[in-house]
Amino acid sequence: MEEIIKADTIEQYNRFFGFETRHPQVGVVHFDRSENQPSHRMNFGFYAIFLKKTTGCTINYGKTKYDFDDDTVVSFAPGQTVGIYRTEDGPVPEADGLLFHPDFLFRTPLAQKIKQYSFFSYSANEALHLSPEERVVVQDYMDKITRELQHPIDRFSKSLIISNIEILLNYCMRFYERQFVTREDMHHDVLVRFERLIDNYFDSGEAMRIGVPTVKYFADKVCLSPNYFGDLVKSETGKSAHDYIMMKMTNYAKEALNAPRVTIKQVSESLGFQYPQHFMRFFKRQEGCTPKEFRNRC
Repeated sequence: MEEIIKADTIEQYNRFFGFETRHPQVGVVHFDRSENQPSHRMNFGFYAIFLKKTTGCTINYGKTKYDFDDDTVVSFAPGQTVGIYRTEDGPVPEADGLLFHPDFLFRTPLAQKIKQYSFFSYSANEALHLSPEERVVVQDYMDKITRELQHPIDRFSKSLIISNIEILLNYCMRFYERQFVTREDMHHDVLVRFERLIDNYFDSGEAMRIGVPTVKYFADKVCLSPNYFGDLVKSETGKSAHDYIMMKMTNYAKEALNAPRVTIKQVSESLGFQYPQHFMRFFKRQEGCTPKEFRNRC
């Protein structure tokens, strides 16, 4: 089994690649300045954003392997294990990376907001592909953070670095939303598949066998990470993937309740609920009335 290298701290990461550590909790690294780039699997103990400038390596995250083009951004969160493999006879990969430890965000507003940046949990094949103008923006903020790290630490250092990290993350969110639009045709196909999968989930009896459907179930079916899938559905429908599933479940329940010979217990089971009272609570929360009240009203 391939060894997994643990990089719980930025200092451990820098030591592995031969980079200088200017701050124990935040850093910007430049891979064009390091010849020590062996293929490896590494578990990150911090947040990382890499701006990939050239081909020359593949990244394997989970079951997905992706051969990166120029000008892509990929992000990782603490606890993720990533495989990075040099392309045989390929050029030395060039990339810049922003690394920051969760402890660096402690007692800052960004600590409360960091989970909003869902792209940290996207899979490798869901990288952000930048336009030339977007690449300049990302590079600019990495350079600003680099210059601040080179400045002697004073009482403004942390707030300035945090501010630049947050702006960079916000730009990445903007650019991902642009990518959802520019890949609209592909994403529309995913949504069509999602609709069919939901219908099949109930019509085939899958719900009775597995239970109430989850976002992860459908994300796995379309080979996307739950976060990317959820953001895609939101961009296409205006609803979260969870809310969209709940809406489809409610419509299915209402249609089934219109059949007088089908009991409420049978409707509950067909939707994947283990107990009828759970279904009744769900239905009232969605429709404002109980299944029995809905049936009597029809």
